[in-house]
Amino acid sequence: MRKAVINAVLFPALAVVVALAIFYFVRRRRGRRRGRSVLPSHGGGARADRFQAAGASGGYVAGGEEALLRFLGGEALTVAAILEAPGEVVAKSSHSTLYRAGLSAGEAVALLRFVRPACAAGAEEAAAAARVLGAARHPNLVPIRALYMGPRGEKLLVHLFYAAGSLRRFLQEGINDSQRWEIICKLSIGIVKGLDHLHTASQKPIIHGNLKTNNIMLDADFQPRISDFGLYLLLNPAAAQEMLETSAMQGYKAPELIKMRDATRESDIYSLGVIMLEMLAQKEVANDKSPNVRDVHLPASFKDLVLERKMSEAFSSELIKQSKNSGKEDNLNAYFELATACCNPSPSLRPDTKKILKKLEDIAR
Repeated sequence: MRKAVINAVLFPALAVVVALAIFYFVRRRRGRRRGRSVLPSHGGGARADRFQAAGASGGYVAGGEEALLRFLGGEALTVAAILEAPGEVVAKSSHSTLYRAGLSAGEAVALLRFVRPACAAGAEEAAAAARVLGAARHPNLVPIRALYMGPRGEKLLVHLFYAAGSLRRFLQEGINDSQRWEIICKLSIGIVKGLDHLHTASQKPIIHGNLKTNNIMLDADFQPRISDFGLYLLLNPAAAQEMLETSAMQGYKAPELIKMRDATRESDIYSLGVIMLEMLAQKEVANDKSPNVRDVHLPASFKDLVLERKMSEAFSSELIKQSKNSGKEDNLNAYFELATACCNPSPSLRPDTKKILKKLEDIAR
């Protein structure tokens, strides 16, 4: 009887003690999480593919202050909506990671670019640059919805998501539409319109700095949208330079940038010329590992064709066939000449966006 009484009193008491211990452990663990960055560290494997806010939505105090800059179309976004959005990694680079995420506010799906704290510019500098970039609005630009700046220096850009993917993917997959002359003209004109807006619509031009097929998104109706314009402004100098070097390895870097550090409108035009050549050749560019600065500064896959004016060899066989059947051979040659003019080794001899656009519209007729 005595043993039964002891058990009746002892076990409930032990259960209460265990429950309190578990509660204390959980609370303490959550408290520690609130002091850490809510963004992924990216130090682990490639499957670090979910955003989870640790603790309350906002109100992080450890390490500094946080801020959320909202732009047109992102007025309903909150810190919680961005940081708690489950996401999937779609691309990685030395300076950032790109996620496709489902938001609880605004668009159902968005692209979130997480700029690593070690690569990000200072908060004031980044905020000033983001306000300029966030104000850029054009049918051929990917609009920035918001910029989150975290307490540890992390930056998170919110973009629209385009299910059709990038121009690079469009060309690589060898879709029949990518070899249609009218589609190539439409894409080229759209890209130049977007670039012209960046270069001329503001009192101070916005330089893209990293224009390539991977940074051009497509609508369902083949309307191109330039993304990541001015991204280097949100990076510290070392990370921005590394981004330019990566672009150079991929064949998009203008020759003058070997001596200059800052991208210009003319260097953007050079990158545009390479993109136009890619659309003609239906293949990815490849550059020399150690280019000779005395040569024509073009990716190796196009250099000989330009030097020897073997224009027909630069085109896909389907484009040649179409041009012959439709009597557009002169248009195709004119397009090639325009693309190579954009890649002129002398920046001052490259046409500006206005001249390129007028020429393209004439060629497309």
